[in-house]
Amino acid sequence: MPAKKKTAKKKTAKKKATKKKKKAAKKAAPKKKAAKRLAAPKRGQARKAAAKKKAARKPRKPNPAFMKPMTPSAELGAVVGDRAMPRTEVTKKLWDYIKKNGLQDSENRRMINADERLAPVFGGRRKVSMFEMTKLVAKHLK
Repeated sequence: MPAKKKTAKKKTAKKKATKKKKKAAKKAAPKKKAAKRLAAPKRGQARKAAAKKKAARKPRKPNPAFMKPMTPSAELGAVVGDRAMPRTEVTKKLWDYIKKNGLQDSENRRMINADERLAPVFGGRRKVSMFEMTKLVAKHLK
């Protein structure tokens, strides 16, 4: 009978040894993942390098169609001036006039309230949205 007891003790000893090996293997795995993370290039660095390449290109030229001097009609000339100027300049002067005279609607800031000088430019309308304004002003430029 004493021989059977010895075999039982040996089996339990083997199980304990295998458990220790499994625990050691689990601890080693995260170290390998950490090593891979350090070796991989970061996304942000690749984007920064691409941005630097784009910045090295020539500066962008403005569209010549926007820079072409246009002559305003008599109605529009009363607001922005009679001399020929590019579309961009006409828009800037128009907005300066609107802000100077407080013509932007206080409740809905997208709407412009026309005064005596702007009403003929807007086709007689008293209230125009800022998006319609550019379309209406384009009719007064040649």
